[in-house]
Amino acid sequence: MNCRANGTTLRTLLVRALSFSAVAALTLNPVLTPVIASDYKVPPAPAATAGEMNARFLPLGVGKSVVIDLPRDVKDVLVGDPKIANAVIRSSQRAYIIGAAVGQTNMVFFDASGQQIAAYDIAVTRDLNGVRAALKQMFPNSDIRIEGVGDGVVLTGSAANPIEAQQAGDMAARLAGGADKIVNSIVVRGRDQVMLKVTVAEVQRSVIKQLGIDLQAQLSYGSSVVSFNNANPFTANNAPLVSNNGVTTTFGNSVSATLRAMESAGVVHTLAEPNLSAISGESATFISGGEFPIPSGVTCQTEASGAIGNCVQTVTFKKFGISLNFTPIVLTEGKISLRVMTEVSEISNENALQGGVGGTTIPSIKTRRAETTLEIPSGGSMAMAGLIQQQTKQAINGLPGMMEIPVLGTLFRSRDFINNQTELAVIVTPYIVRAVAQKDLSRPDDGFTPASDPQAQLLGTVNRIYGVPGRAEPAQSYRGTYGFITD
Repeated sequence: MNCRANGTTLRTLLVRALSFSAVAALTLNPVLTPVIASDYKVPPAPAATAGEMNARFLPLGVGKSVVIDLPRDVKDVLVGDPKIANAVIRSSQRAYIIGAAVGQTNMVFFDASGQQIAAYDIAVTRDLNGVRAALKQMFPNSDIRIEGVGDGVVLTGSAANPIEAQQAGDMAARLAGGADKIVNSIVVRGRDQVMLKVTVAEVQRSVIKQLGIDLQAQLSYGSSVVSFNNANPFTANNAPLVSNNGVTTTFGNSVSATLRAMESAGVVHTLAEPNLSAISGESATFISGGEFPIPSGVTCQTEASGAIGNCVQTVTFKKFGISLNFTPIVLTEGKISLRVMTEVSEISNENALQGGVGGTTIPSIKTRRAETTLEIPSGGSMAMAGLIQQQTKQAINGLPGMMEIPVLGTLFRSRDFINNQTELAVIVTPYIVRAVAQKDLSRPDDGFTPASDPQAQLLGTVNRIYGVPGRAEPAQSYRGTYGFITD
């Protein structure tokens, strides 16, 4: 009897020791903790006060399934749209809901007495788990979230730079089947500011040479008079440089020769340097110029008697000047992607319209325009556009036959020679900039001082020699006046 009692006590102590050891092992090593299958199940919908079930929202991906454990035996199930989601009953208290197509539907479970057991509002969207993993792997420094809404997707969160936000939007657009199904609400952290400096430099050189001889003669033979008049035009330039220039020589009383000679050489230098700043990803526009009127017609009033009354000149305006439009995007490794459009235009008398409405002269507009997309590091420069153009014109006009005679043929012909050369360069330089204190920025009118009345009247000056106020004087000692001069 004692042996049995001792044996029972020994077995009890052994079982308790093993149970304590198992509990201790599971506590000290969480990896060995058993996983309960019900952790992956959807809990049933809560019951309403009137006995009906409050529908529980259940998101589900296309081609994905979820397990639902029901509190009582299910007898019947009602599916709003089986094409969107379907239910499979595997046991009396377990159901599988499978997403079939993108859309929304509902599902209600009933027991044998017709009472509701559970109700679910199901939203079937695209399976975005793979896209989430790809976004996390491609953009580790960003916090981009993607959610499905109907047949589209919504991007939220923040991105490290605009290029990552754009790439995430492109990836989501390919998944959803188009950019119109994307709602991009990604916020870019720490957006950089870019200042763009554009230099438009142009030099034009032109040389025009004109040489011609006009002959006039009036010969009398008895009662017959023969008149000869040979005026050779300048067709290369369409007109002589000066209309009334020339040296006239008369031979006797009947023959006169007029030598027309003129040479012109000119240089035109154009320099424009517009600067503009904008936030990365945003567009900015700078315009400096004006508008000039062009007569477009005359509007007259007709009186009751049929007579024409007051007439009013109507005009339209054309813009000219310097304009700059660019959109910067700061990329990785300090590179900047630029979409640039720059234009420099001015009023020109070349190709002007003579004799317009009211007898006015309508000028033309000479334009230099460049538009492109570049990728440049901050502080680097690149020639955005360039032009080297050389145009040569030469025309010889004269009296047929006579103009071909050696030496003497010069008296019967004119020569017109034009040579135009143009060199144009457009250089862009972007900088990633930061805001500074106002005292660190200079203005064109810093230290400007107008001349006093005695200086203006006696010396003819319009400003004084001045230094920049608020800045330390140079350590060197200079003789005389020094500083900056504005003419």
